[in-house]
Amino acid sequence: MTSTSLAGALTPAHLRFLEDLFPGEGLVTAPVEMAVYGADSSRRSAMPWAVVRPRSEEQIVELLKWAEAERVPLVPRARGTGMSGGAVPAFGGIVVSCLWLDQVLNVDADDFAADVEPGVVTAEFQARVQKQKLFYPPDPASLKISTLGGNVATCAGGMRAVKYGVTRDYVLGVRAVLPGGRIVNAGGRTHKNVVGLDLTRLFVGSCGTLGLFTRLTLKLLPLPEGSATVLGAFGSLQEALAGARGVFRAGILPTAMEFLDAKACWAIGQIRDVPWPTGANGEAATQAVLVLKVDGSKAALAAELARLEAALEPANPLCLFKGLGAQEEEPLWEMRRLVSPACFHLGPDKLGEDVAVPRGKTAEAVEGFQAIGREQGIHVVCYGHLGDGNTHVNIIFDAADPDQAARAKACKEAVFRLTLALGGTLSGEHGTGITKGPYVSWQLGETERALMAGIKNVFDPSGILNPGKGWG
Repeated sequence: MTSTSLAGALTPAHLRFLEDLFPGEGLVTAPVEMAVYGADSSRRSAMPWAVVRPRSEEQIVELLKWAEAERVPLVPRARGTGMSGGAVPAFGGIVVSCLWLDQVLNVDADDFAADVEPGVVTAEFQARVQKQKLFYPPDPASLKISTLGGNVATCAGGMRAVKYGVTRDYVLGVRAVLPGGRIVNAGGRTHKNVVGLDLTRLFVGSCGTLGLFTRLTLKLLPLPEGSATVLGAFGSLQEALAGARGVFRAGILPTAMEFLDAKACWAIGQIRDVPWPTGANGEAATQAVLVLKVDGSKAALAAELARLEAALEPANPLCLFKGLGAQEEEPLWEMRRLVSPACFHLGPDKLGEDVAVPRGKTAEAVEGFQAIGREQGIHVVCYGHLGDGNTHVNIIFDAADPDQAARAKACKEAVFRLTLALGGTLSGEHGTGITKGPYVSWQLGETERALMAGIKNVFDPSGILNPGKGWG
């Protein structure tokens, strides 16, 4: 990967400054220790110039004063669970790990709000607030290991987005440090605020290009009493999508609505027993699976399950499995969580895309993506968040084979073009990072990109924050 750094390399004076500001384990310079900080879940990597691990806002202020003056690029990082290379120092610089900023500062059941530092693990925060009968809905697939700061930086989605929305819908306020050491307080603890431009939303999804978070104020909801799940298997993708439409037309708003296509179902069957019908010789009789969750009062959940079953029945499901409460639901949701690792049974490498189209175009999109795979002779696996049109398109190939690698790239570009033709977006929740950066101009026009570059310049005039990522 080519490095086009702003500073070239760290000088002895730079290293002395960093040693003083981040004593002991706060500074990492040994290549063997830095390597892990140069990669994320995109499987892209680049070696940082150094890694710093701040424990306080004061350290971050001093770091950003110095970095602005010295024109040293900084790449913010949390757990590295991002899928688009947003945390990879691909264009040089110092990685700033936020993992030691990991305190829940307060949880207020009267305000329905909490203040946290960016390094708090998402699932641990959810468990913490649940003890007070409160609910933080965003649930990215990586929630057990990803952080709230990373979720906010990427505007993470998740399976509950169909009912509850995504991360941006739960960020009330952001405190961030800008280049030069300037501190910005955007938003606050109120659930409504229309004074001035919405700087809070500007930070959400900015992928570390505008400032470094030191505190996040998050919106909470009352905790639902319980939940229930239905898994249905179908003989065709069209029937599964008809079932999904039937649910919405019945006036049901599920907490989550996920789907798996035939290849996803087959792949999961290679690593564990599956509950849906399979054909002879390992051929899948099941062509698509829906997994739906509803939540609410315990008294109403049995009735909600019956409504779901009635709404799905006209689509001729091959089978339906129901679970009431976490213990019964968990085996059904395990099927959905297994799909990403299971895809590697179709090939050693994959391009994992997360396109989104208008809900009404989902069927056309998925059928088109599958046709693209057949045309290129490449496995294309589709699954994801059917309730909001966000489809994960996994293109499976062998990177060691130049011909397969070329066909996989052609697949990716064809998927992008079809998505845009249907009025969709190149990324529903992963962001652009370095994996989609070259294609941003396919979606955003010159005027829109110029406006975004101008906003970036106001926050970061020297371009030191996560350089090379964005909307160029």
